[in-house]
Order: sequence, then structure tokens, then C-alpha cells
Amino acid sequence: MKILFLGDVMGRAGRQAMTGRLTGLKAAWKADFCVVNGENATSGAGLSADHAKGLLAAGADCVTLGDHAFDQKDMLGFIDSEPRIVRPLNFAKGAPGRGAQVFEVRGKKVLVAQVLGQVFMKRPFADPFSAIETVLKTHPRGGMVAASLIDMHCEATSEKMAMGHFCDGRASVVVGTHTHVPTADAMILPGGTAYQTDAGMCGDYDSVIGMDKEEPMRRFITGMPKGRFSPAPGEATLSGLYVETDDATGRATRVEMVRDGGRLSASGP
Repeated sequence: MKILFLGDVMGRAGRQAMTGRLTGLKAAWKADFCVVNGENATSGAGLSADHAKGLLAAGADCVTLGDHAFDQKDMLGFIDSEPRIVRPLNFAKGAPGRGAQVFEVRGKKVLVAQVLGQVFMKRPFADPFSAIETVLKTHPRGGMVAASLIDMHCEATSEKMAMGHFCDGRASVVVGTHTHVPTADAMILPGGTAYQTDAGMCGDYDSVIGMDKEEPMRRFITGMPKGRFSPAPGEATLSGLYVETDDATGRATRVEMVRDGGRLSASGP
């Protein structure tokens, strides 16, 4: 299985890059399945129903969310009607939607699940490790599913790395999202799980983590806000991870960082 994962889509720049480039990348790399984190696609805060439809039409086979899952209120009603959107497993009790979903790909089953970390996050969320444990037990890699991907959405690199080791040998891919900066540690862990601490964002890197520089810099320098944050409008880099897995075992056999377009140096399979 050839899996492409792309990190947090940031505002209009990220959406436009997805629309203009994702289909070509999937074709060039012969990707069987593409997961995109879309939780910042609408004005940098959440994902609207219309923008979710746009990401799916652009070539995403699954869209994951995050702590801003329901910042756009229409997602509350839309998510139950769209099984290709996955919100965090350990979100608030009673939240609509699903935190894990199984997809059919080339006659094989692929699991996608997402959990939110607890360290440095603004809101308290349930334990992500016990939440993902239940899913992994019921969807064994190389058994119930040919491949499985876990999106670990959180601030702390230590918590993301702990989740990678926790899932090693049981998931095909564990990849971090949320901090918008790609880490240089793409690797295959001893148990055959592809891992990267953060996939980075799909947005304009001439920015402060995707936001136009002026307002965040003012707040850092003066401590005083003057306006609202707005996503940077320049050309986006599509950032993420490319993984190949063995269908029989679910083990990762190849992992490559992905960077396409924009300001970052190019990388890919």
C-alpha cells in the first residue's frame, strides 16, 4: 500500500495548493490512499462543510480534524453525513462524528484514527493512549486491516514520540500534526511503524506557523494585540509523509518526507 499523508491545511493558500497539486502528486507517486489534516483550512480555525467538500474533491480520501474540529459550526451537522471525515477519538463525550474509520482501498482495508494529546493543550481531553489502545486491539495490523494510520494531534514532541513507540508494531503509520513545522525525523520504528513527529503544514511558510507575520510579531514584541490573526496568503508548501507498507503484515517498508512547492526545499519519493 502506498499512503500519502499531508499535514494541517492552512487557510486559502493551503486549499489552493491542494486543489492545484494533490491530484498530480498522487498520480506521480502512484499513491493508493491519501489522508489530509484539514483542521485549519477555513480561515486558520476549523473546517467548514464547503471546504471539507473541496478537500475531498481535490483528492483527499480521508480528512482528519483536531482540537479545532468544530470551530466552524456547520461541521457539527455535516460530519455525521460524511464518513470520510475523522475527528479525534478522545474529544468531548457526545461529540458528533467518528474518531476512527475503516476504508476500502484496492480490495484491502485501511484504518485511519486520530487522537488529541494532553500536554500544553488548552482544553483537557481524555487519555489518548487508552483511547487508541481500544482501536488497535480491534483492528490488528495485517489482520483486520492491511494498514493503519494514526494522526497524533498535539503540541508536545515528547508526547508524540511516546505515542509512536506505544503504537509500534501495531500501527503502520503514526504521524504528528498541530505544530505546523515539519520535523526531520521520518523513520521506521523497530516494530515496523513509520513515524514522524510532525508532518508540518500545507500553507505559506513565509509566516508565523501559517499566519500573516504582522499581528503575531506585534504580540510577541509588545505583548499587545491590535488585530486578528489571518492566514498568510503566499504560495503554500504541501508538507507531509509518504509511506509504503506490506499488505500482508501492515509493516512499513519505506518512509519519505514530503515537501512540494512554496519556500521549503523539495522532498518526496
